[in-house]
Amino acid sequence: MAAERKKILLRLDPVVHDAVAHWAADELRSTNAQIEILLRQALSQAGRLPDDVGRMPRSGRPPRVKPEPDEGGR
Repeated sequence: MAAERKKILLRLDPVVHDAVAHWAADELRSTNAQIEILLRQALSQAGRLPDDVGRMPRSGRPPRVKPEPDEGGR
């Protein structure tokens, strides 16, 4: 089971928030996901991203599962 994700309150300048939200929308992401991606990139570039960091959770609809054919011939 994956570790529970941390919840934080983040205060941003409204103009910065709008810019991040617009960028996220351009890439079909939530603002929250965009902020996490930016933080991960900054940590990686600074050499501070831990080796054991988890992957970003996938968002959106889960993959479609093909129904199995009926064995009863109905």
